[in-house]
Amino acid sequence: MIKSELVLRLKAQHPHLYERDIEKILDTIFGQIISALAHGDRVELRGFGAFSVKRRKPRQGRNPRSGAAVFVPAKAHAYFKPGKEMRARLNRSEKDKVTTALEM
Repeated sequence: MIKSELVLRLKAQHPHLYERDIEKILDTIFGQIISALAHGDRVELRGFGAFSVKRRKPRQGRNPRSGAAVFVPAKAHAYFKPGKEMRARLNRSEKDKVTTALEM
């Protein structure tokens, strides 16, 4: 799902909100998450998961085509660990999914 699809889905669920307001809300939330990660903080959203930064040390690599040694600089990348509730919802059985859909 891309951001524009998320905006449309949220607009369908909350017709009283304007699309531009939903976009501003999402931009603010994502901006705060990005800012916190840039400062090295961890962001936890209960029931959803946690975002953190993993750091990789500089290392000596190899060019796969030529086999020549290449220096790979230190890097940082975002890491997401799904929460317990999200994992449970993603991994539930087909029978549970049908039951839940019928209850809605």
